[in-house]
Amino acid sequence: MERVIEFALNHPYLVGSFFALLAAFIYTEMKRGGRSITPVQLTLLVNQKNAKVIDLRNTPEFRDGHITGSESVPFSQINEKTQEFVNAAKPIIFVCSTGQVSSMAGRNLQKAGLTEVYRLSGGISGWRQAGLPLVK
Repeated sequence: MERVIEFALNHPYLVGSFFALLAAFIYTEMKRGGRSITPVQLTLLVNQKNAKVIDLRNTPEFRDGHITGSESVPFSQINEKTQEFVNAAKPIIFVCSTGQVSSMAGRNLQKAGLTEVYRLSGGISGWRQAGLPLVK
């Protein structure tokens, strides 16, 4: 512990930069649309809180394989369904191909007032890598 303090005192710019980057990372993660969850957490939310899984991929990708019980709402149509999701008063989990698009959709729902918004980390790709099944 002594050496850590000595390092911090001898290298204030490095330590300051580290904490600035850490704060920027935390801020960026908080600005994303919803909390990132793993496939296991997705399953728990669906089973325990009756969460609704929304697949944001286009229809052909959805038909190639999707999570059981998920609803297909292409990202281009998400604004039309926002009020429906808010009125449902259920947790919403967004799923896309890699996890990038779900962040934007989650941000829109949070602005509309929904507090329980989640996004699947890694999207369907992460789901497949975990060895979990998809239905057609």
